[in-house]
Amino acid sequence: MKSLRTIALKEAQTRISPEVKSPSTKISEFFGVNVFDKRKMKDYLSKEVYEKLVSAIEHGELINQEDANHIATAMKSWAMGKGATHYTHWFQPLTGTTAEKHDSFFEPSGDGAIEKFAGSALVQQEPDASSFPNGGIRNTFEARGYTAWDPSSPAFIMESKAGKTLCIPTVFVSYTGEALDYKAPLLKALAAMDKAAVDVCQYFDKSITKVNASLGIEQEYFLVDLALYNARPDLALTGRTLFGHMSAKGQQLEDHYFGSIPERVFTYMVDFENEALKLGIPLKTRHNEVAPSQFECAPIYEEINLAIDHNQLLMDLMEKVALRHNFKVLLHEKPYAGINGSGKHNNWSLITDTGKNLLSPGKTPKNNLMFLTFFVNTIKAVHEHADLLRASIASVSNDHRLGANEAPPAIISIFLGSQLAEVLDEIESSRSIIKKVKNEDSLWLGIPKIPQILLDNTDRNRTSPFAFTGNKFELRAVGSSANSSAPMTVLNTIVADQLTKFKVEVDKLIKKGEKKDVALLTILKKYIKESKDIRFEGNGYSDEWAAEAEKRGLSNIKTTPKALDAYVSEKTTELFTKLNIFNERELHARHEILLESYYKKLQIEARVMGEVTNSMIIPAAIAYQNSLIENAKGLKDLGLSGDALATPLAIINKLSEHLNVVKTSIDAMLEQRKKVNAIEDSREKAINYDEKVKSYFDTIRYHTDKLEQIVDDSVWPLPKFRELLFLK
Repeated sequence: MKSLRTIALKEAQTRISPEVKSPSTKISEFFGVNVFDKRKMKDYLSKEVYEKLVSAIEHGELINQEDANHIATAMKSWAMGKGATHYTHWFQPLTGTTAEKHDSFFEPSGDGAIEKFAGSALVQQEPDASSFPNGGIRNTFEARGYTAWDPSSPAFIMESKAGKTLCIPTVFVSYTGEALDYKAPLLKALAAMDKAAVDVCQYFDKSITKVNASLGIEQEYFLVDLALYNARPDLALTGRTLFGHMSAKGQQLEDHYFGSIPERVFTYMVDFENEALKLGIPLKTRHNEVAPSQFECAPIYEEINLAIDHNQLLMDLMEKVALRHNFKVLLHEKPYAGINGSGKHNNWSLITDTGKNLLSPGKTPKNNLMFLTFFVNTIKAVHEHADLLRASIASVSNDHRLGANEAPPAIISIFLGSQLAEVLDEIESSRSIIKKVKNEDSLWLGIPKIPQILLDNTDRNRTSPFAFTGNKFELRAVGSSANSSAPMTVLNTIVADQLTKFKVEVDKLIKKGEKKDVALLTILKKYIKESKDIRFEGNGYSDEWAAEAEKRGLSNIKTTPKALDAYVSEKTTELFTKLNIFNERELHARHEILLESYYKKLQIEARVMGEVTNSMIIPAAIAYQNSLIENAKGLKDLGLSGDALATPLAIINKLSEHLNVVKTSIDAMLEQRKKVNAIEDSREKAINYDEKVKSYFDTIRYHTDKLEQIVDDSVWPLPKFRELLFLK
């Protein structure tokens, strides 16, 4: 009887890529065809309603019921013209994935049937709130929750072989108003950032009336053949390989990075890119990543809310299209031990309604002062709330990646580059700041004019969690499977809070008679001194940095359960409640949800590890051992002894040693899991899963991997790394 691995390998080796054709040779001709964007709104809406909708999108103006009906009718007409039969409120619950409930436009009438879509259905729906993660906000018997339309993210049509559905991006809140999703708090944080940034911009340019946070998300991922994936229960159920000896050839030759894209992969990329472009996702870049079968795609920068919606949609799209090509997309941060994992680099900046990037250095000292204001305040914000930023990127899967050689460490630090570091050091070390400003270019005494700060004036530091890269900050620590809303909500909130504090301090000095530029520089100098410990220009992977960070008082929280404490600290509660991003109940609920997610995922891994070792690996090793025993008996029957029996007996003994350790460890782990499951407190349970259950994983893996190296290849039940990693 052929093993599942043998069947899967044969199937994988006979793959033929499906033919994929672009809708047009010009992307511009089909970009956004499935999006109800402003151009289509103009075609389907009256001028008056169109202007109101644009005002709602750009300024948050409320839409009345009559206008909502008009918009809903127009949206339905456009969607049905594209072949859609159903609509759904598309939202992002705290499961980490997206959610949707489809309803038909069809409604029976007295004389037949009609297609109907009212403004009330556009604006609000009622999915079950108790069945999604809610952290105790809703009881099981209290099911009501609401999705509410987000006009700032355009509706789109999702296509499948079975039909087309109009998707309407929404927030998701409980019956009592608490946020149960990622989008609602993000929108609040962006509103806070807009107000705080505009207020500070008024020191420099009175024409600025709005500031949008922008984001570019680089998405890393792995591909594996679908048949091989299905033959690996650990991959299928946990997203990562719980077993597997590293292939003799991995990434050590550095030949995959930016290499020629395999034909089958290229065909898949073209297919999902075409689908993404039709949905208005502005994908720009594709390339091989460092590890075998690892790749990356990246879009052009967009406003943050839209960029995150697009990234969530993209991940879903990548998985769906992959199935057409008999691939499985692996978005887990560390699907394979021993090679690089995957991240989601978040490139963040601030853009004014006048088109200026506030984190782009200017050509004059005056512009440089505006840049330095936002630059230094961002550094100060991260220094003040480093633990909270660390919590926002914490997960059981990202714990495998942070601190490894392809990802920044768990210590939050900021890399600036030599030129900007020198500028800040120069400001910090200046002895005085004059009250009299000679002219527009002479900003303070004893310090030369701020030099022209050029884009890309320094090399990138891939070991830094938060690095300045020319005209933006790159948060490299976000995991590849994460919803970027969590860290972006935190980042925009802490910077908004810091800018608000900055304005208060500057205004106090101005009221005391200080010149504006002097007041600005006085406070910036103070912030530079106060936040200096967070700045680090060296190798974040080094042991020396860990020791230095400890001296500086920087946290090095390596596991999720303890990192998540920052969400419910007094400091965090005060921050979020003051800016009306979260109330205290919402913060505790999220803390509870994240802890539950952590221990439940480890619980699943422990179960899978037990099942696979007991039902697949141990039987395979024993079967091979039995064949060796028969071999040894046969040799002995032939009258052979001594050296002739040495090899089979040595292998038999080795197998026994590893089998005993595996079985003993598995039994102990499963027993420990039962004890930990009895713990009621979520934080204590998560910590115990981390320290007492997960602690067995490495031992079990080490000895099963040793068995993989010994057992007859034809007997081993699981596809091996050399088969998973190198796509044919």
